[in-house]
This record gives sequence, structure tokens and C-alpha cells, in this order.
Amino acid sequence: MPKGMASVTTFSLMLQFLFFILCSSFGQLSLAFTSQEYHEALEKSILFFEGQRSGKLPSNQQQTWRGDSGLSDGSSYHVDLVGGYYDAGDNVKFGLPMAFTTTLLAWSVIEFGSSMQDQLENARAAIRWSTDYLLKAATTTPDTLYVQVGEPNMDHRCWERAEDMDTPRNVYKVSATNPGSDVAAETAAALAASSIVFRDSDPSYSSKLLQAAIKVFNFADRYRGSYSDSLNSVVCPFYCSYSGYHDELLWGASWIYKASGINTYIQYIQSNGHILGADDDGYTFSWDDKRPGTKILLSKEFLEENSEEFQLYKAHADNYICSLMSGTPGFQAQYTRGGLLYKGSESNLQYVTSTSFLLLTYAKYLNTNGGNVVRCGTSAVTGENLVTLAKAQVDYILGNNPTKMSYMVGFGERYPKHIHHRGSSLPSIHAHTQHISCNDGFQFFHSSSPNPNILVGAIVGGPDNNDNFSDDRHNYQQSEPATYINAPFVGALAYFSANPPTTY
Repeated sequence: MPKGMASVTTFSLMLQFLFFILCSSFGQLSLAFTSQEYHEALEKSILFFEGQRSGKLPSNQQQTWRGDSGLSDGSSYHVDLVGGYYDAGDNVKFGLPMAFTTTLLAWSVIEFGSSMQDQLENARAAIRWSTDYLLKAATTTPDTLYVQVGEPNMDHRCWERAEDMDTPRNVYKVSATNPGSDVAAETAAALAASSIVFRDSDPSYSSKLLQAAIKVFNFADRYRGSYSDSLNSVVCPFYCSYSGYHDELLWGASWIYKASGINTYIQYIQSNGHILGADDDGYTFSWDDKRPGTKILLSKEFLEENSEEFQLYKAHADNYICSLMSGTPGFQAQYTRGGLLYKGSESNLQYVTSTSFLLLTYAKYLNTNGGNVVRCGTSAVTGENLVTLAKAQVDYILGNNPTKMSYMVGFGERYPKHIHHRGSSLPSIHAHTQHISCNDGFQFFHSSSPNPNILVGAIVGGPDNNDNFSDDRHNYQQSEPATYINAPFVGALAYFSANPPTTY
């Protein structure tokens, strides 16, 4: 037996046994999803983004309960900021989560677009809806990035449809004197990653995206500072940059290198990596903290080229993986009794979807480069182990869980009906054409009736650490969907629609 094979086999059996226990504990071992069901979930996960659209809706809009909104965004500031996405259940366009959503949608297509079949064009359309907006935000005014439309404190005091908005549509920006390296570098990452997506299907648009990414990244790097310090209560506590901006600079440079192949960005990573967090382990991948994503993205360079300068990123990517693997040295993640990765009480599923995507992406990198393994002390974790863990998380979200509820709206027999989402919970503009004011909308917020408009594909915040879920509009921590919950799930569902494992 080759050296290391015993530990690989032992850990594989241990992991399979772990998930046997987890699944048996709530009596759903027999529940398995077919390739067609994963594909249905993929289609719906992309369709969700139509429900979050701001701007003039196209004729092929499928979430037909929505209408045009925000058609004058930016006009009072003499700039066109029409379009983009509302982040969650409100009517604000927050730049940091929108850019991260776009980066993750693009990465999903880059890694798993070949498995999307008839949904590839829909995924590209979801990306383009955002990149069209981000291009305007990034290129309209020199040394300026427009990062938000809508006054969040006023918006959150109202319960009204996007089509009825009468709250202030203030525009916020970062500049040389009020920097925002975090949001700017994330925007650069989004534009660069998206340029890869459109490289073959629309080369001129791809080039435009890449040139804008380079420009925005240079702005982020030249004028360093956190947008939280520049914009204060406008972005905090909503999307405060708790991790700072170093992680985004490294992340943005990595994506521009991936998109352009320009060696300047390799040199930037090598020269600045240690300052920007290359030596730090990060265990949570989110709109705020990009460290685990950067480590896995750059580890591909080491796995493919055996480039010594990227060995550090492979080592830290392995540390991240080991933190998720129960029974190995380095394990520190928390799982519910039902088997769900649990990071926090507010919108926990955002961490589950982002983690699942990273697991599958790293498994792909390992398996396409000689079947490399992750060393966790004396245990060796294979790509197959990573897929197994990702599948358990994906299936949990789709309904293989103690509550027997799908946490994707419109998928499965049971799913949340009272989600914390203004447009979904209020009558459609087509069914109730009269204006519903800021305060009048709260009668629908407090109603016990199911939401009249089904936001198909929306993944909500999810259950608590005891696998309990409250289908209650008031409980935004559990019942609010968000674009950045769905974005990485698109890639994960694409993978399983083409590679449905038959067992745990």
C-alpha cells in the first residue's frame, strides 16, 4: 500500500460514518436529490436575481410580479446610477455586497459554467445586470467610485415596494480624499472575474470590464483607507468593513492577474502579500472577509505550476479545509446536530453557501492536478471528502434536514412563506396599482398571511444552531434572503446537477 493511503482510507471511512450518523439522527438517509432536481434548484437560484433587480426591467423578465424601480437613481447628482441589485429585503443598493455577489456569480460560471447547460445564459444575464451598473459606478467620474444609492436608515423605517420608493435616494461615493479601498478593490475583483465570463461570448465587453477593473484597483491601492471610516453610519452597521481593506486588495489583485495574466499583478501579490494578509488564516468567507477565497484561488497556481511563491497560499487553503473537517487536527467549525455548518445567528446560510462553493472549487483543483490531498496532521483529506461535505450542506438547504423544509423559496413541498422581503410581502404593483406609502405597508409586514409574491429561488437566512426555523417575517435573521447567499450556491448547484453522488 502506498505511503499515506491508510490515513486517506481511514479518514474517508470516518467522514462517511460521521455523515451516516448525522443523517440517521433525523431519519432522512433515504432522501437523495436527482440531477434534475439539482438543475431545477440551479434554475431557481439564478431566477432569484430577477426579483432583486433595480431599474428598467426587460421584456423577458420572469419574476413578473416585479415592476420598474429606481429609474432616476443618481439623477440629482447628475450621474446615471440606474440598475444593479437591491441587496436583500430592502430597497438600498449597497456597493460592497453587490460587488461580492457579482464576483461569486462570475466565479461560479468560471468553475462550473460547463455544467450549467441551458442556465449558462441566464447566469451571464444575472452577472451583466450587475456589471452594467458597476461599470457606471466605476467609470463615470475620475478617481471616484459610487458605492451606494439609498439612505439606509430612512429606507429601513419604511415597508414599501421598490416601485413605490419615496425615501431619499442619496448617492454615496468614495474618492481620493474619502477612500474606500475595500469596496473599490471588491468592485475591481467583480469586474475582472466577470471579464473572464464574457471573454468568449462578448470579447469587447470583456475588455471593457477588465480595463475598468484595472482602473478601479489602481484607485483602491493608491488611496488607501476603509469605506467604513469615510462613510460611517451610512454603511455601518449594515455592511461595515470589519475585516479592513487589506483582504480586498489581495483578492482584487488576484482576480486581475487571473483575468489578464499581467505579471505586474503577480509581482504585486509577491511584494504586498505579507502586508495584506497572505500569512493570516481566515476561516469565514463572506462579503466582508475574502481571505479564504483568495487562498484557494491562488492555490491553483501552486497546484498547476508548482510555483514556489504560491505554496504559502496552498498551505493556508489547507488550513481552512482542515478547520472544517471533524476529527482532524485543526478542526474548529461548529455543526448543528442535523449537520449544518453554523457560524452565527444572523443569515447563517450565507456562510454555508460560500463554504460549499469553496469546498467544491478546491476539490476540483485537487482532482485535476494529480489527485492531490489536503494534509491535516496525520490525516489526508481527498477531493472526494470535500465533495461529500459540500453535498451534505447543499442537501440540507434543499430539504434534507430535521425540519424537512427547503430553505429555497419555491423549491420542494415545504419552504418559507413569510420571508422578510418588502416586494414579496406587499401586493404586486400589477395587482395593486395605487401607491402604498411608507407606513401603510406595515399592515402587510405584520400580517400572518403568506407573502403574495413568491420570490422564487431566494435562500433565506436559515435555521438556528438547534436546526429550528421560524417562518416569521419579523425574524429577519432567519427569514431574509440576500444576493450573496445565492451567488455561490449557483456554482454548487451547477456542480451537483452534473455530478449527483449516489450516496453520502
